[in-house]
Amino acid sequence: MGGNPAKETTMVERAAKKRAILGTGAIWALALALGLTLSTAAIAQEKPKAPAPAPASVGADKVIQEQLNQTIPVIGRFVAAQAGVVAARTAGPIAEFKVMVGDRVKPGDVLAVLDKDRLKWALELQEAEVSRQEATVRTRRHELEQVSLELKRIEGLKKSAAFSQARFEDKRAQYITTQSKLAEAEADLKRAKANEMLARIGLREADILAPYAGVIAQRNTEVGAYVNIGQAVATLINDQSLELEADVPAERLPALREGTRLEYATVSGKRLPAEVRAIVPDENPSTRTRTVRFVTIGDPPPEARRAANQSVTLHIPSDKPRTVVTVHKDAVLSRQGNTVVFIVLDGKALIRPVRLGDAVGQRFEVLAGLNPGDLVVVRGNERLRPGQAVTPKEQS
Repeated sequence: MGGNPAKETTMVERAAKKRAILGTGAIWALALALGLTLSTAAIAQEKPKAPAPAPASVGADKVIQEQLNQTIPVIGRFVAAQAGVVAARTAGPIAEFKVMVGDRVKPGDVLAVLDKDRLKWALELQEAEVSRQEATVRTRRHELEQVSLELKRIEGLKKSAAFSQARFEDKRAQYITTQSKLAEAEADLKRAKANEMLARIGLREADILAPYAGVIAQRNTEVGAYVNIGQAVATLINDQSLELEADVPAERLPALREGTRLEYATVSGKRLPAEVRAIVPDENPSTRTRTVRFVTIGDPPPEARRAANQSVTLHIPSDKPRTVVTVHKDAVLSRQGNTVVFIVLDGKALIRPVRLGDAVGQRFEVLAGLNPGDLVVVRGNERLRPGQAVTPKEQS
Protein backbone atom coordinates (compact mmCIF):
# COMPACT_ATOMS: atom_id res chain seq x y z
CA MET A 1 0.00 0.00 0.00
CA GLY A 2 1.56 3.26 -1.03
CA GLY A 3 1.91 6.32 1.21
CA ASN A 4 2.56 9.97 1.01
CA PRO A 5 6.33 10.57 0.85
CA ALA A 6 6.11 14.04 2.26
CA LYS A 7 4.13 12.88 5.24
CA GLU A 8 6.59 10.07 6.03
CA THR A 9 9.48 12.52 5.86
CA THR A 10 7.81 14.74 8.40
CA MET A 11 7.33 11.84 10.88
CA VAL A 12 10.98 10.80 10.57
CA GLU A 13 12.17 14.30 11.30
CA ARG A 14 9.93 14.51 14.37
CA ALA A 15 11.35 11.23 15.72
CA ALA A 16 14.91 12.44 15.18
CA LYS A 17 14.17 15.70 16.97
CA LYS A 18 12.62 13.79 19.86
CA ARG A 19 15.72 11.57 20.21
CA ALA A 20 17.90 14.62 20.09
CA ILE A 21 15.91 16.29 22.88
CA LEU A 22 16.01 13.14 25.05
CA GLY A 23 19.77 12.77 24.50
CA THR A 24 20.37 16.34 25.51
CA GLY A 25 18.30 15.85 28.75
CA ALA A 26 20.24 12.76 29.70
CA ILE A 27 23.48 14.59 29.16
CA TRP A 28 22.31 17.42 31.40
CA ALA A 29 21.09 15.00 34.08
CA LEU A 30 24.42 13.18 34.05
CA ALA A 31 26.27 16.46 34.23
CA LEU A 32 24.10 17.59 37.17
CA ALA A 33 24.67 14.34 39.09
CA LEU A 34 28.40 14.52 38.49
CA GLY A 35 28.44 18.09 39.67
CA LEU A 36 26.58 17.21 42.87
CA THR A 37 28.99 14.34 43.57
CA LEU A 38 32.00 16.55 43.07
CA SER A 39 30.47 19.25 45.26
CA THR A 40 29.74 16.72 48.06
CA ALA A 41 33.30 15.36 47.85
CA ALA A 42 34.67 18.87 48.00
CA ILE A 43 32.52 19.72 50.98
CA ALA A 44 33.55 16.45 52.68
CA GLN A 45 37.19 17.25 52.03
CA GLU A 46 36.78 20.73 53.40
CA LYS A 47 34.87 19.50 56.64
CA PRO A 48 37.36 18.98 59.66
CA LYS A 49 37.63 15.56 61.37
CA ALA A 50 35.80 15.08 64.78
CA PRO A 51 38.18 14.96 67.83
CA ALA A 52 38.76 11.55 69.58
CA PRO A 53 36.58 11.02 72.73
CA ALA A 54 38.26 11.82 76.08
CA PRO A 55 39.26 8.85 78.32
CA ALA A 56 36.52 7.84 80.77
CA SER A 57 37.21 8.60 84.43
CA VAL A 58 36.72 5.43 86.50
CA GLY A 59 37.31 4.26 90.08
CA ALA A 60 39.88 1.50 90.43
CA ASP A 61 41.09 -0.89 93.11
CA LYS A 62 44.00 -3.30 93.29
CA VAL A 63 43.77 -7.06 93.53
CA ILE A 64 45.41 -8.00 96.82
CA GLN A 65 46.64 -11.00 98.73
CA GLU A 66 45.29 -11.38 102.28
CA GLN A 67 44.56 -13.82 105.08
CA LEU A 68 41.18 -15.53 104.84
CA ASN A 69 39.49 -16.10 108.19
CA GLN A 70 36.10 -17.45 107.20
CA THR A 71 33.63 -17.55 110.09
CA ILE A 72 30.14 -18.82 110.79
CA PRO A 73 27.70 -17.27 113.30
CA VAL A 74 26.89 -19.31 116.42
CA ILE A 75 24.46 -18.15 119.08
CA GLY A 76 26.07 -17.99 122.53
CA ARG A 77 25.23 -16.55 125.93
CA PHE A 78 26.89 -14.97 128.91
CA VAL A 79 27.21 -17.20 131.96
CA ALA A 80 28.40 -16.14 135.39
CA ALA A 81 31.56 -17.80 136.64
CA GLN A 82 30.32 -17.01 140.16
CA ALA A 83 26.60 -17.26 140.79
CA GLY A 84 24.32 -19.08 143.19
CA VAL A 85 22.51 -18.93 146.49
CA VAL A 86 24.05 -17.66 149.70
CA ALA A 87 22.94 -20.17 152.37
CA ALA A 88 22.57 -19.91 156.12
CA ARG A 89 25.49 -21.46 157.97
CA THR A 90 23.67 -21.64 161.26
CA ALA A 91 20.01 -22.16 162.17
CA GLY A 92 17.69 -19.46 163.44
CA PRO A 93 14.98 -16.97 162.51
CA ILE A 94 15.76 -14.04 160.18
CA ALA A 95 15.85 -10.89 162.30
CA GLU A 96 16.85 -8.38 159.61
CA PHE A 97 17.59 -8.09 155.89
CA LYS A 98 20.32 -5.63 154.96
CA VAL A 99 19.93 -5.76 151.14
CA MET A 100 17.27 -5.48 148.45
CA VAL A 101 17.05 -7.10 145.03
CA GLY A 102 19.41 -5.30 142.64
CA ASP A 103 21.80 -4.06 145.32
CA ARG A 104 25.49 -4.39 144.52
CA VAL A 105 27.59 -5.85 147.35
CA LYS A 106 31.27 -6.40 148.09
CA PRO A 107 32.86 -9.47 149.68
CA GLY A 108 32.09 -9.48 153.40
CA ASP A 109 29.02 -7.23 153.23
CA VAL A 110 26.18 -8.33 155.55
CA LEU A 111 23.16 -9.61 153.61
CA ALA A 112 20.94 -10.67 156.53
CA VAL A 113 21.11 -11.12 160.31
CA LEU A 114 19.68 -14.01 162.33
CA ASP A 115 18.22 -13.63 165.82
CA LYS A 116 21.30 -13.76 168.07
CA ASP A 117 19.74 -14.13 171.55
CA ARG A 118 19.64 -17.92 171.56
CA LEU A 119 23.10 -18.10 170.02
CA LYS A 120 24.55 -15.77 172.67
CA TRP A 121 23.16 -17.89 175.51
CA ALA A 122 24.39 -21.05 173.83
CA LEU A 123 27.86 -19.50 173.80
CA GLU A 124 27.53 -18.56 177.49
CA LEU A 125 26.61 -22.16 178.26
CA GLN A 126 29.64 -23.53 176.45
CA GLU A 127 31.95 -21.03 178.11
CA ALA A 128 30.64 -22.18 181.51
CA GLU A 129 31.22 -25.79 180.55
CA VAL A 130 34.78 -24.96 179.61
CA SER A 131 35.34 -23.33 183.00
CA ARG A 132 33.94 -26.41 184.78
CA GLN A 133 36.14 -28.77 182.82
CA GLU A 134 39.19 -26.61 183.47
CA ALA A 135 38.48 -26.87 187.21
CA THR A 136 38.12 -30.66 186.93
CA VAL A 137 41.46 -30.88 185.17
CA ARG A 138 43.13 -28.84 187.90
CA THR A 139 41.61 -31.14 190.56
CA ARG A 140 42.77 -34.29 188.77
CA ARG A 141 46.25 -32.89 188.39
CA HIS A 142 46.41 -32.09 192.14
CA GLU A 143 45.21 -35.60 193.00
CA LEU A 144 47.83 -37.07 190.73
CA GLU A 145 50.55 -35.03 192.40
CA GLN A 146 49.44 -36.22 195.86
CA VAL A 147 49.38 -39.90 194.84
CA SER A 148 52.73 -39.48 193.13
CA LEU A 149 54.32 -38.11 196.34
CA GLU A 150 52.87 -40.96 198.45
CA LEU A 151 54.13 -43.50 195.96
CA LYS A 152 57.62 -42.03 196.12
CA ARG A 153 57.64 -42.17 199.96
CA ILE A 154 56.66 -45.83 199.92
CA GLU A 155 59.34 -46.58 197.36
CA GLY A 156 61.87 -44.91 199.71
CA LEU A 157 61.05 -47.47 202.41
CA LYS A 158 61.86 -50.48 200.27
CA LYS A 159 65.07 -51.22 202.24
CA SER A 160 63.49 -50.78 205.68
CA ALA A 161 61.35 -53.07 207.83
CA ALA A 162 58.44 -50.60 207.55
CA PHE A 163 58.04 -51.26 203.79
CA SER A 164 54.75 -52.97 202.83
CA GLN A 165 54.59 -54.51 199.38
CA ALA A 166 50.78 -54.62 199.42
CA ARG A 167 50.50 -50.95 200.24
CA PHE A 168 53.01 -50.17 197.48
CA GLU A 169 50.95 -52.10 194.91
CA ASP A 170 47.72 -50.37 195.99
CA LYS A 171 49.30 -46.94 195.78
CA ARG A 172 50.71 -47.66 192.31
CA ALA A 173 47.27 -48.78 191.13
CA GLN A 174 45.79 -45.59 192.59
CA TYR A 175 48.39 -43.55 190.72
CA ILE A 176 47.46 -45.18 187.42
CA THR A 177 43.75 -44.61 188.10
CA THR A 178 44.30 -40.95 188.98
CA GLN A 179 46.42 -40.53 185.85
CA SER A 180 43.57 -41.93 183.72
CA LYS A 181 41.04 -39.61 185.39
CA LEU A 182 43.29 -36.66 184.55
CA ALA A 183 43.46 -37.72 180.91
CA GLU A 184 39.66 -38.08 180.87
CA ALA A 185 39.24 -34.61 182.38
CA GLU A 186 41.63 -33.13 179.82
CA ALA A 187 39.63 -34.79 177.00
CA ASP A 188 36.39 -33.36 178.40
CA LEU A 189 38.05 -29.95 178.50
CA LYS A 190 39.00 -30.21 174.82
CA ARG A 191 35.45 -31.20 173.95
CA ALA A 192 34.07 -28.28 175.95
CA LYS A 193 36.43 -25.89 174.18
CA ALA A 194 35.40 -27.28 170.80
CA ASN A 195 31.74 -26.78 171.64
CA GLU A 196 32.53 -23.27 172.79
CA MET A 197 34.25 -22.56 169.46
CA LEU A 198 31.26 -23.95 167.53
CA ALA A 199 28.92 -21.75 169.55
CA ARG A 200 31.17 -18.76 168.88
CA ILE A 201 31.21 -19.56 165.14
CA GLY A 202 27.44 -19.94 165.18
CA LEU A 203 27.06 -16.52 166.76
CA ARG A 204 29.47 -15.00 164.25
CA GLU A 205 27.66 -16.66 161.34
CA ALA A 206 24.38 -15.16 162.46
CA ASP A 207 25.58 -12.35 160.18
CA ILE A 208 25.12 -13.83 156.68
CA LEU A 209 27.91 -12.33 154.53
CA ALA A 210 28.46 -12.00 150.80
CA PRO A 211 31.18 -14.49 149.77
CA TYR A 212 32.09 -12.49 146.64
CA ALA A 213 31.21 -9.25 144.87
CA GLY A 214 28.01 -9.21 142.88
CA VAL A 215 24.41 -8.14 142.58
CA ILE A 216 21.49 -9.48 144.62
CA ALA A 217 19.27 -11.28 142.11
CA GLN A 218 16.70 -12.65 144.58
CA ARG A 219 15.79 -12.78 148.28
CA ASN A 220 14.90 -16.40 148.96
CA THR A 221 13.31 -15.79 152.36
CA GLU A 222 12.00 -12.92 154.48
CA VAL A 223 12.26 -11.45 157.95
CA GLY A 224 10.77 -13.76 160.59
CA ALA A 225 11.28 -16.97 158.61
CA TYR A 226 13.25 -19.73 160.33
CA VAL A 227 16.16 -21.03 158.28
CA ASN A 228 18.11 -24.20 158.81
CA ILE A 229 21.76 -24.77 158.06
CA GLY A 230 22.22 -24.78 154.28
CA GLN A 231 18.91 -23.10 153.46
CA ALA A 232 19.01 -20.38 150.75
CA VAL A 233 18.80 -16.79 151.98
CA ALA A 234 19.67 -14.76 148.86
CA THR A 235 20.79 -15.36 145.25
CA LEU A 236 23.97 -13.55 144.20
CA ILE A 237 25.39 -13.06 140.68
CA ASN A 238 28.90 -11.79 140.03
CA ASP A 239 28.35 -9.78 136.84
CA GLN A 240 32.04 -8.83 136.71
CA SER A 241 33.19 -12.41 136.02
CA LEU A 242 30.97 -13.34 133.09
CA GLU A 243 32.11 -15.87 130.50
CA LEU A 244 30.71 -16.77 127.10
CA GLU A 245 29.32 -20.22 126.43
CA ALA A 246 28.21 -21.67 123.09
CA ASP A 247 27.26 -25.06 121.69
CA VAL A 248 29.60 -25.36 118.70
CA PRO A 249 29.04 -27.93 115.90
CA ALA A 250 31.55 -30.74 116.18
CA GLU A 251 32.79 -30.29 112.59
CA ARG A 252 33.91 -26.73 113.44
CA LEU A 253 35.99 -27.76 116.46
CA PRO A 254 39.23 -28.50 114.49
CA ALA A 255 39.56 -24.74 113.91
CA LEU A 256 39.32 -24.07 117.67
CA ARG A 257 41.81 -24.66 120.46
CA GLU A 258 42.57 -23.05 123.79
CA GLY A 259 43.67 -19.47 123.18
CA THR A 260 42.04 -19.12 119.73
CA ARG A 261 40.90 -15.53 119.31
CA LEU A 262 37.63 -14.54 117.67
CA GLU A 263 34.88 -11.92 117.91
CA TYR A 264 31.39 -11.79 119.34
CA ALA A 265 28.60 -9.32 118.62
CA THR A 266 26.04 -8.00 121.07
CA VAL A 267 22.48 -6.96 120.23
CA SER A 268 23.77 -3.49 119.31
CA GLY A 269 25.98 -5.08 116.63
CA LYS A 270 29.26 -3.98 118.22
CA ARG A 271 31.94 -6.61 117.75
CA LEU A 272 34.27 -7.32 120.66
CA PRO A 273 37.22 -9.75 121.11
CA ALA A 274 37.18 -13.04 122.99
CA GLU A 275 39.26 -16.21 123.15
CA VAL A 276 38.65 -19.88 123.81
CA ARG A 277 39.20 -20.89 127.45
CA ALA A 278 38.09 -24.53 127.36
CA ILE A 279 36.36 -27.08 125.13
CA VAL A 280 34.22 -29.38 127.24
CA PRO A 281 34.77 -33.02 126.13
CA ASP A 282 31.08 -33.91 126.24
CA GLU A 283 29.16 -34.05 122.94
CA ASN A 284 25.39 -33.81 122.61
CA PRO A 285 24.43 -36.72 120.31
CA SER A 286 21.16 -35.06 119.31
CA THR A 287 22.69 -31.82 118.03
CA ARG A 288 26.28 -33.03 117.50
CA THR A 289 27.61 -30.03 119.39
CA ARG A 290 30.04 -29.52 122.26
CA THR A 291 30.05 -26.80 124.86
CA VAL A 292 32.88 -24.26 124.48
CA ARG A 293 33.71 -21.60 127.08
CA PHE A 294 35.19 -18.25 126.03
CA VAL A 295 36.64 -15.38 128.05
CA THR A 296 36.18 -11.80 126.96
CA ILE A 297 39.29 -9.68 126.35
CA GLY A 298 39.62 -6.21 127.79
CA ASP A 299 37.08 -4.16 129.67
CA PRO A 300 33.61 -3.98 128.10
CA PRO A 301 32.51 -0.56 126.80
CA PRO A 302 30.31 1.48 129.15
CA GLU A 303 27.25 1.01 126.96
CA ALA A 304 27.57 -2.81 127.06
CA ARG A 305 25.44 -3.66 130.09
CA ARG A 306 26.21 -7.35 130.24
CA ALA A 307 24.01 -9.81 132.10
CA ALA A 308 23.91 -13.53 132.77
CA ASN A 309 22.09 -15.46 130.01
CA GLN A 310 22.38 -12.49 127.61
CA SER A 311 22.46 -13.72 124.00
CA VAL A 312 25.38 -12.86 121.70
CA THR A 313 26.53 -13.96 118.25
CA LEU A 314 29.95 -15.63 118.18
CA HIS A 315 31.86 -15.63 114.89
CA ILE A 316 33.43 -19.10 114.91
CA PRO A 317 36.22 -19.88 112.37
CA SER A 318 34.88 -22.31 109.78
CA ASP A 319 38.36 -23.47 108.79
CA LYS A 320 42.00 -22.81 109.50
CA PRO A 321 43.27 -19.41 108.20
CA ARG A 322 44.78 -19.39 104.68
CA THR A 323 46.25 -16.80 102.29
CA VAL A 324 44.07 -15.94 99.24
CA VAL A 325 43.95 -13.46 96.35
CA THR A 326 40.88 -11.21 96.53
CA VAL A 327 39.11 -8.67 94.33
CA HIS A 328 36.60 -6.01 95.37
CA LYS A 329 32.98 -7.08 94.86
CA ASP A 330 32.16 -3.89 92.89
CA ALA A 331 34.60 -4.95 90.17
CA VAL A 332 32.67 -8.10 89.34
CA LEU A 333 30.22 -8.01 86.39
CA SER A 334 28.07 -10.60 84.64
CA ARG A 335 28.29 -10.48 80.82
CA GLN A 336 26.40 -13.08 78.76
CA GLY A 337 26.44 -15.54 81.63
CA ASN A 338 30.16 -15.09 82.32
CA THR A 339 31.79 -13.51 85.39
CA VAL A 340 34.18 -10.80 84.21
CA VAL A 341 36.07 -7.73 85.43
CA PHE A 342 37.68 -4.80 83.63
CA ILE A 343 41.40 -4.44 84.27
CA VAL A 344 43.30 -1.25 83.49
CA LEU A 345 46.34 -1.87 81.29
CA ASP A 346 48.25 0.86 79.44
CA GLY A 347 45.39 3.32 79.93
CA LYS A 348 42.74 1.02 78.45
CA ALA A 349 40.00 -1.08 80.01
CA LEU A 350 40.41 -4.72 79.04
CA ILE A 351 37.78 -7.31 79.86
CA ARG A 352 38.99 -10.34 81.78
CA PRO A 353 36.96 -13.47 82.70
CA VAL A 354 37.50 -14.66 86.29
CA ARG A 355 36.59 -17.58 88.53
CA LEU A 356 35.63 -16.63 92.09
CA GLY A 357 35.46 -18.46 95.42
CA ASP A 358 34.18 -17.52 98.88
CA ALA A 359 33.23 -14.01 99.95
CA VAL A 360 35.76 -12.24 102.19
CA GLY A 361 33.92 -9.27 103.65
CA GLN A 362 33.56 -6.73 100.80
CA ARG A 363 35.73 -8.84 98.48
CA PHE A 364 35.71 -12.20 96.70
CA GLU A 365 38.37 -14.88 96.65
CA VAL A 366 39.91 -15.16 93.16
CA LEU A 367 40.50 -18.72 92.02
CA ALA A 368 41.63 -17.87 88.46
CA GLY A 369 41.97 -14.90 86.11
CA LEU A 370 43.70 -12.24 88.24
CA ASN A 371 47.01 -11.74 89.99
CA PRO A 372 47.95 -9.64 93.05
CA GLY A 373 48.61 -6.04 91.99
CA ASP A 374 46.22 -6.03 88.99
CA LEU A 375 44.22 -2.77 88.82
CA VAL A 376 40.51 -3.41 88.28
CA VAL A 377 37.64 -0.95 87.65
CA VAL A 378 35.15 -0.71 90.53
CA ARG A 379 33.27 2.52 89.57
CA GLY A 380 31.90 3.26 86.10
CA ASN A 381 32.54 -0.24 84.80
CA GLU A 382 28.89 -0.85 83.83
CA ARG A 383 29.15 1.40 80.72
CA LEU A 384 32.68 0.52 79.64
CA ARG A 385 33.50 -1.05 76.29
CA PRO A 386 36.44 -3.41 75.87
CA GLY A 387 39.52 -1.43 74.84
CA GLN A 388 38.07 1.93 75.86
CA ALA A 389 40.54 4.52 77.11
CA VAL A 390 40.16 5.23 80.82
CA THR A 391 41.68 7.41 83.53
CA PRO A 392 41.75 5.31 86.72
CA LYS A 393 41.47 6.82 90.19
CA GLU A 394 42.27 4.39 93.00
CA GLN A 395 39.57 4.12 95.67
CA SER A 396 40.54 4.34 99.33
